[in-house]
Amino acid sequence: MTSQDSYQVVMPKLGLTMTEATLVEWLKADGDLVQKDEPLFVLESDKSTLEIETPASGVLHILVPAGQIVPVQTLIAEIRYQVSGIRDQVPDSPLPDTRSLIPASPKARTLARRLGVSLAGIDGSGVRGMVVAADVERAAEQAPKASPVARRLAAQAGVDLSAVSGSGPGGRIMRQDVEGALAPRPEPAPSPIGEVQPFSGLRAIVAERLSASWRERPHVTLTTEADATNLVSARQQLIAELGQKVAYDALLVALVARALREFPYMNVRLTERGIEQLAEINIGVAVDTERGLLVPVVHDAAARNLLQVQQALAELVERALTGRSQPDDLAGGTFTITNLGMFEIDAFSPIINPPESAILGVGRIVAKPVVVDRQVVVRDMMALSLSFDHRLIDGAPAARFLQRVKQLVERPFALVLGGNEVRREG
Repeated sequence: MTSQDSYQVVMPKLGLTMTEATLVEWLKADGDLVQKDEPLFVLESDKSTLEIETPASGVLHILVPAGQIVPVQTLIAEIRYQVSGIRDQVPDSPLPDTRSLIPASPKARTLARRLGVSLAGIDGSGVRGMVVAADVERAAEQAPKASPVARRLAAQAGVDLSAVSGSGPGGRIMRQDVEGALAPRPEPAPSPIGEVQPFSGLRAIVAERLSASWRERPHVTLTTEADATNLVSARQQLIAELGQKVAYDALLVALVARALREFPYMNVRLTERGIEQLAEINIGVAVDTERGLLVPVVHDAAARNLLQVQQALAELVERALTGRSQPDDLAGGTFTITNLGMFEIDAFSPIINPPESAILGVGRIVAKPVVVDRQVVVRDMMALSLSFDHRLIDGAPAARFLQRVKQLVERPFALVLGGNEVRREG
């Protein structure tokens, strides 16, 4: 069979630094009739896990089985156009939809797959009752909060999500919650002595990078405590004034971006040529996901106002939590913030995220009795821990930077005075 008779499916290159990826799962079987734009396979790179859509319509012939690590641009499958007596199908020619008789627009089908929403039971508002994208969006809003993976699994298994308790942020139903509803299990017994758990995928990648960071970078951690009373008050006022959520992490990104702009020697990295001063301030925020630790990056954070930071960070975190991060979401960071306050952690020693030179650890905000003007008062206090690469940054300059972050936490109005103003959009 020639290339004119089939479409060549290759492992896509999804970022400048991507050289290979794991072919996690084929979503169609060998010999299946597939249609353009429906999910075909899942890949996992060092940045994210993504569903890749079918590039053409035809019969699938799998060449590389799931579970393999595959270099980019490697041929992994063919989609053959000649099927069931239909000759010379072209990539954009639709084949009969054998999956569903529910009338729906292509955009609605794509959105439903992405959100994990079943088209069954949705009343279409389009012509002749066709389900359109707006109908899918409404159905997703009315359904219980759940990740797309959890929705798809629940739809396939016939699980009612309204009866499932979510363990994710804000009560979001995650994949493991649906799996638990399908097969409730007793408390696990201790693993037998000598049993070995697989050490692969994202966990292995994170382990390799952190080990390299610890070996190659002489870490020094400085810790201070900031009075966050004004930060708490400012956030509450912003939420009341703007009528929308403003996350502490967004405030911290804006504050740290301001401090990095004032102390550019913290925004550097070591290259073969020497210490490189970085032009952009790109701040990553560590996020705990189903897959493990991911660090989505707010690019050019110093040039954004607070609302722009909040919007960008919210979108990045949402994609990270639902397994839809794009490679660029997780690349290009110059400084990282890791916040463990939600776990009632105070101070800790974060490990630098290579190739960056520093990372800020943020502890919980907790009410404490403190002395102000020789009087004991109750204030909201926050621990800040700065780990830095001592090859590139000396202790005193790092201490001055951390002191400035502390000052900005204690006087967040400096953001407005410094030009990183908070203003309504539009």
